[in-house]
Amino acid sequence: MYSGTKEKILISALRLFSQKGYEGANIRELASSLGLVKSSLYRHFASKEDIWNALLDEMIAYYSARFGSPDNRPPVPDSAEGLVRMTMQMVRFTVQDEKVVMTRKLLSIEQFRDQRARQLASRHFLTGLIDLFTPIFSGMMDKGLIRRDDPAMLAFAYTAPISALIHLCDREPDKTEEALRQAEAFSRHFIDTYGQKED
Repeated sequence: MYSGTKEKILISALRLFSQKGYEGANIRELASSLGLVKSSLYRHFASKEDIWNALLDEMIAYYSARFGSPDNRPPVPDSAEGLVRMTMQMVRFTVQDEKVVMTRKLLSIEQFRDQRARQLASRHFLTGLIDLFTPIFSGMMDKGLIRRDDPAMLAFAYTAPISALIHLCDREPDKTEEALRQAEAFSRHFIDTYGQKED
């Protein structure tokens, strides 16, 4: 969405806000990290709040393009193994992409201060995942890959434990590989439980 100096400002702001929170981040410190003075920074963004909102807009677009969203849904898998592969690709992206990790930390901190951050945290940590996976499970039912059930409840049951493991990676990065193994094992267990049994 942005390029050049504006993009550099937003990347530095993301790094600073995810470490110190919005209130703890100082515009002078942000400008200095870029080799700028405050007045130069304000030529690109009118205020700290303007940087904040541009940053959230940028990360919504970034996440949607690379992970998925209601406007950019992943395809319905053609097999149970396809669900596992798609899930693990999403999980690895989520725990390994530096911008996404910083954004998740930022939202975790700021959800208690800022209404927009709170709404985005709810969407990224819960409701958006349910919205993303509900049509996936509905489509897998139509393909005869999983048994008929409430697809929204299946999406909730599937995404909540995986989301919890992603948050574990944020709190305890040394457990990331173990969490990835657990996520894959859970995905396979889910398929064993809900997959259509062949006669």
